[in-house]
Amino acid sequence: MSAADAGTVTLGDLTVNRMGYGAMRITGEGIWGEPRDRDECKRVLRRAVDLGVNFIDTADSYGPDVSEQLIAEELHPYPDDLVIATKGGFIRHGPGSWHADCHPERLKQCCEGSLRRLKLDRIDVYQLHTVDHNVPFADSVGALKELRDEGKIRHVGLSNASAAQLAEAREIVGIVSMQNRYSAGDRGSEEALEACEQQGIPFIPWFPLGAGRATQPGGELDQAANEKGVTLAQAALAWLLGRSEVMLPIPGTSSVEHLEENVAAAGLSL
Repeated sequence: MSAADAGTVTLGDLTVNRMGYGAMRITGEGIWGEPRDRDECKRVLRRAVDLGVNFIDTADSYGPDVSEQLIAEELHPYPDDLVIATKGGFIRHGPGSWHADCHPERLKQCCEGSLRRLKLDRIDVYQLHTVDHNVPFADSVGALKELRDEGKIRHVGLSNASAAQLAEAREIVGIVSMQNRYSAGDRGSEEALEACEQQGIPFIPWFPLGAGRATQPGGELDQAANEKGVTLAQAALAWLLGRSEVMLPIPGTSSVEHLEENVAAAGLSL
């Protein structure tokens, strides 16, 4: 059982295994505050690395700050092949509360905070977490280009953006990843995925178990899971890996048991 069983993708000049880990769930309820079991969350992070996961996705808004702090606390100094991607652009006022703020100066402040919490001199992949419709998109992306030019980030990624916005961003700075909600039961970002496929850009699906008939008990994936003798979650992850060679799933969990179940899907073919 290894994340390497899923193969690899390339983020600019960085190569990572195609089964990553999303660190949103190592926080409290509503992605707010400290997790219920801090020690278990730290074990999850360590076990992920032991299982060959070398791409961990987080954000300053997870906690806020908690996810990044836990990653540094448990994994720093980081293994040479570990890529930590983080994001900026949301402001939090409480559990379940998410508000866009992608003004250039605030994005720069977010990046500085992530550098400090992660104990890094440069972030490998820094992503615009959302599109703020109160700020010109080019201004938000331009701020990330400035951070890259200053050497504070290595590569730029997008999250929760459209195919058209991907094209616009690429006119400003190189984009190495795109992270959107996507699953077998929720294919609203199909156009964005296809744009990534055409340009060889890794696509990071969040909420990979999704919703809808395809990913419910009795649905198509559940039937495939029963035939294979695997869990529905494993079938959903295997479907994503099989859907596209640029797919980089990042299932999140605060349980070592669930982490191991997810990583085992890396070697599964439906």
